[in-house]
Amino acid sequence: MICPKCGKDNDKVIDTRPSDEGRAIRRRRVCLECEYRYSTVERAETLGAKVIKKDGTRQDFSREKLLTGLASACSKRPISNEVLVKIVDEAENMLNEQRNGELSTQKIGQLVMNRLRKLDKVAYVRFASVYMDFEDISSFTKEVENIDKE
Repeated sequence: MICPKCGKDNDKVIDTRPSDEGRAIRRRRVCLECEYRYSTVERAETLGAKVIKKDGTRQDFSREKLLTGLASACSKRPISNEVLVKIVDEAENMLNEQRNGELSTQKIGQLVMNRLRKLDKVAYVRFASVYMDFEDISSFTKEVENIDKE
């Protein structure tokens, strides 16, 4: 691995542990050049896992893309990165359980919104505003009012 601090490719693994209920391996490393310590996560590739977009096109599933969207929705909210990673893990597991390796973005979005709705209403509204692609302010206001009723 290339050290994120000095950029050298000279490290040593000092600890290895299972992560994500055995679906990943977390390795603690130390750079032998600058002695910086960092962690890496190793997981099996989901070869061929596809998401079906609203327009019917298919794209490769991207953990990073989903995590980035979640992080954006949860910016400056009291939600840890570990919680967001668990939501992404859940979405990826749901995708892996599909026989054909495909899942609609609608199902993934619903899963994420359900989790965010329980965690943080503001993060939910932020995510929903992008996911649901509100046409105007009144549809956005209706969604906020629905949350307020809860």
